[in-house]
Amino acid sequence: MGRKEKDSKQIESVRLRILEAAKDLFLKHGFEATSIRKIAAEINLSPTTIYLYYKDKGDIAYTLHKEGFKLLGQQFVVLQHVSSGFERLKAMGKVYLNFAMQNTDFYQLMFIMKEPMDFIAEKATCEWEEGELAFGALQQTVLDCKSEGYFKGLNENNVALNVWALVHGLCSLKLQGHLDHVAGAHLHVAQDSDLLEEAFETFVMMLDKMK
Repeated sequence: MGRKEKDSKQIESVRLRILEAAKDLFLKHGFEATSIRKIAAEINLSPTTIYLYYKDKGDIAYTLHKEGFKLLGQQFVVLQHVSSGFERLKAMGKVYLNFAMQNTDFYQLMFIMKEPMDFIAEKATCEWEEGELAFGALQQTVLDCKSEGYFKGLNENNVALNVWALVHGLCSLKLQGHLDHVAGAHLHVAQDSDLLEEAFETFVMMLDKMK
């Protein structure tokens, strides 16, 4: 292994350690309570070393935000071969649900924490390319649904936004415990039932009637 390759791998290793430590601290203690000094102490680095990689903790949160969207985008790309727009829309919903349940740390950084979006708003040079690509895939899928006869008379951008909002709402309620609490206390749903899956399937049936 050459010197340059070795140095590059070491730099990447430190970068990943910083991100992992910051992600854990953000979710455990909150963004405001997490400092660069605390992140550095978590992985036995000096705060000065952290600043060689990131401008501030907002930059770290923004980077984690993008990493999460890259993971989600990779799963959406696999669905491009699904020719039916409506079948692809259902599959995207399933992927989104599974991503939220299996990557709860990234999901909260991407869709619950406001700091990454604050960072983008404050820094005119920052872009949200990964997020735009993910939402763009949803917009195109809704357009394909419209060409199949769905959502007649409705603006495709508004449909895409509402689909995202509802599926996100289900995920958020599930992750925060509200979905299971309401189901057990008021809906008399069996404890072994997958309420998230059932709620999503009901949503799909509602969409299917919009043809």
